[in-house]
Amino acid sequence: MTIRRFTKMHGLGNDFVVFDARAAALPLTDAKVRALADRHTGIGCDQLIILEPPRAGLADVFMRIRNADGGEVNACGNATRCVADAVMREKGTDHVVIETAAGLLDAARASDERIQVDMGPARLDWREIPLREACDTAHVNLSLGPLSDPVAVNMGNPHAVFFVSDATAIDLARLGPQLEHHPIFPERANIGIAQILAPDRLRLRVWERGAGITLACGSGACAALVAAARRGLTGRRAFVVVDGGELEIEWLPDGHVAMTGPVATSFSGDVAL
Repeated sequence: MTIRRFTKMHGLGNDFVVFDARAAALPLTDAKVRALADRHTGIGCDQLIILEPPRAGLADVFMRIRNADGGEVNACGNATRCVADAVMREKGTDHVVIETAAGLLDAARASDERIQVDMGPARLDWREIPLREACDTAHVNLSLGPLSDPVAVNMGNPHAVFFVSDATAIDLARLGPQLEHHPIFPERANIGIAQILAPDRLRLRVWERGAGITLACGSGACAALVAAARRGLTGRRAFVVVDGGELEIEWLPDGHVAMTGPVATSFSGDVAL
């Protein structure tokens, strides 16, 4: 029986089981990931994170991301902050480069508990989202129930952001999975429900692809700010209020999106694999 050490971390309640596989590989089947992520019979998490040796020379670590359903995804903003915090503490530095399947992400310590990550450029072309057919990604022809006319943004993963007058009134548990699997999204999509509170403040709820409703979604917060700015509903910097707390997002002049928010370590332990 293989026993491996793990650390449970979270960013505003978006929680992760983190394994360090830099010294010894950790091949996990989809079924094993689902078992570990199960909140009743496993450790429980939204995503499982595996740290591996970097492929790129500039990177400090490679971060592999597995959703609770077992599938692998390219980006996760809250997980990037958590991993950055752990690697910074390990190396005794205030800056690291996290390599992901979506590219290299710069991270820096903003304060003792807050980490800033450059999430890379917001990709806005329909082929980059990706969508099934050519369209204006600022006004996607998609509707379901009370939701319509979303903005599509790729932040290392595909997002569709719907603007509503009251984000809490939307039955996201019912509508989210239908929209995630809509044929217009060949790789599925994360579904954001955004409400404008002020020119510099958004309320956001997210149905995450492969994970369901989460307390926070970092890449979703980035997508929501970009979507709101494209529509002229906010400026290029705003606070995004999610169920688990608040993230500060800025769409920089070079097209990159900076995300700043807290991280926390819940506990560590050993698990039989």
